[in-house]
Amino acid sequence: MKRCDWANANERETKYHDEEWGVPVHDDRLLFEMLILESAQAGLSWSTILAKREGYLKAFDNFDVQKVAKYSEDKIETLLQNPDIVRNKLQSKCHGYQCSNHPGDTRGVW
Repeated sequence: MKRCDWANANERETKYHDEEWGVPVHDDRLLFEMLILESAQAGLSWSTILAKREGYLKAFDNFDVQKVAKYSEDKIETLLQNPDIVRNKLQSKCHGYQCSNHPGDTRGVW
């Protein structure tokens, strides 16, 4: 398989490139995960976000849309103290908003 140059930096990026990058997603949980990770990546390297992916998985309840939609201000404050994710107050609040407005239908995405 021919890889993009960025995918050769480490095993995590190679695996992401080979198994996930550019692959259509129809699973709501995985689609929400990508939405969270992509928004966290703004201004940072994708390598940084992939390195924190497990932290996001735990911090955002396995990317359960229904749970994240109900996050309280206290939960958001807890996220802002979590060193395993990129801490950004606006993004953390927006994730809850995105959940509460999530249509649950990915057919129009691809």
